Amino acid sequence: MPPLTIVLTALVLGVAAVVLSGWMRKVAAEESWWLGIGLHVLLAGFGGAGAAALARNELELVAFGGLALALALLAVIDLATFRLPDVITGPTYLFFYGALVAAAATTDGWGQLGRAAAGGAVLLVVYFVLAFINPAGLGLGDVKLAGILGGFLGWFGWLHVLSGTLAAFLLSGLVAIVLLVTRRATLKTEFPFGPWMIAGAGVGVLWAGGPT
Repeated sequence: MPPLTIVLTALVLGVAAVVLSGWMRKVAAEESWWLGIGLHVLLAGFGGAGAAALARNELELVAFGGLALALALLAVIDLATFRLPDVITGPTYLFFYGALVAAAATTDGWGQLGRAAAGGAVLLVVYFVLAFINPAGLGLGDVKLAGILGGFLGWFGWLHVLSGTLAAFLLSGLVAIVLLVTRRATLKTEFPFGPWMIAGAGVGVLWAGGPT
C-alpha cells in the first residue's frame, strides 16, 4: 500500500482505539494501570501501519486492520487482567476469517485461504494440548487466540506459522528471564502470554518475509 494509506490507516485505528477506550475498560471490569496509559492506542496505530504495509489489496487491508485493532485491545486487557475476553475474540474470528474469504474470492486465493484455515486449526490444536498439559501456563483464552493468529500467519505461509509460534515462546521466555534477574518476579509469578503471542506473530511475519 502507498505510504499515505499506511499513515491514514494508523491514524484511523488509533482514533478507533481512543473511541473504544471506555468499552475496553468495561470489558476488562477491573482497574489497572495498563488500561489508562493509552497503550492500546499506540498498539492500534502501529498495528494499522503494519496492516497497511502488508496488505496487497483493500480486502486484505480490512482483514488485517480489523485484526490489528482487536489485538491491541486484547493485549492490553490481558496485561491488565490475565484474560482474553470472548466478547472480543469471538467476533474477531468471524470478522477476520470472513474478510479472508472475501479476499480469496476476489483474487482466486483459495489455496491461500485453505492454508490460513489449516494454520489456525493447527495452532488451535497445539495450544489446546499445551494448555491441557500445563493449565497454569496457558489458558483457554490463549488457545482461542492461537486459532486467529494461526490464520493470520498461515495466510502468508507455513514458515510464518512456525516463525511466529517460536517467536512467541522466545519473547515470553526472554521477558521471564529479565523479570527473574531483576527480581521483579519469582518462579511462581504469573504473567500473561497473549501479548507475546501477538508480538510473536508480528515478528514471525517480519522474520519470514512476504507471502509464499
